[in-house]
Amino acid sequence: MKITIIGAGGIGATLGARLALAGHTVALVARGAQLQAIARDGLALHDHVNGIERRLLLAVSDDPAAIARAHGVQDLVVIGLKAHAIAPMLPRLAPLVADHTTVLPAINGLPWWYFHREGGARDGQPVRTLDPSGAMLRALDPARVLGCVVHIAAEVRAPGSVHYTGGRRLIVGEPDRSRSPRLAAVCEALNGAGFEAVASDDIRRDVWWKLIGNLSFNPVAALTGYLMDQICADEDALRAIRATMTEAMAVAAAYGYRIDMTPDQRIDVARSLGAAKISMLQDLEQRKPLELDAIVGAVLELGEAAGIDMPATRLVHGLTLARCRALGILPLPIRGDSA
Repeated sequence: MKITIIGAGGIGATLGARLALAGHTVALVARGAQLQAIARDGLALHDHVNGIERRLLLAVSDDPAAIARAHGVQDLVVIGLKAHAIAPMLPRLAPLVADHTTVLPAINGLPWWYFHREGGARDGQPVRTLDPSGAMLRALDPARVLGCVVHIAAEVRAPGSVHYTGGRRLIVGEPDRSRSPRLAAVCEALNGAGFEAVASDDIRRDVWWKLIGNLSFNPVAALTGYLMDQICADEDALRAIRATMTEAMAVAAAYGYRIDMTPDQRIDVARSLGAAKISMLQDLEQRKPLELDAIVGAVLELGEAAGIDMPATRLVHGLTLARCRALGILPLPIRGDSA
């Protein structure tokens, strides 16, 4: 396959490196110091899962059109960006995409395409928190998209160097729940690259399973500075986790997805991760924008539309926004005249 990875962060760089090692023609779209380092020295893969150290010379650019000019349209485009960085990138993907191209967003949170071929009352509508005007659905034909839920851990510790530290599981599925040839082909490519790719018969169910955990744990980590094991050892933190998780489970159920697990059982899953530093806390410490809209705000939107009250989630969400303002990640609110 000809494959372009959009975003050479931890997940994108790991997927790109492993797919290249499996014999695929891989190009990367990167920026800043990561772009400069990969262009100069190649991508250094430190694969702690498979015990492999490799340096790969891959095509890299900050411009998808340049990749298309050099390598043509692609068979697979993997989006490995933070959720809030996707909207401005989607129109730029056009030179890479043809009728046969599959686009695989390997992202956190509720995806912008959630209601595409969903089959419910909002079928085809945008998620307004993520795509207020529907511009994202117009910029990239959602028929090109396969859903993906990522259960691997990786991080860029220095420009041009990625560490793949845990997990192999990637869940992939068609928005219309079908078993298509392209779904089989993408799973085959990912499995051939050493991952455990599973073809889902309902990718939204898998989105909700991960999202409920992220919605509950990520903001608490950002507010407290706790690692995962510290959250799971602090009963005050766990009260917030249980409350927000219960609310998120109610929203999932309203859209047809009952999570067959109690909050305490989900907490036990998180406890098994040990002293992991949650990605939202990493972003906060680096003063980067947080994925609050995709992980929390979009769920609040769906909850409100379904008539579900979410006071705990709104409180934690609001406090996390305030924390971002205090650190300069978000602008302070402009006070209007109160008179």
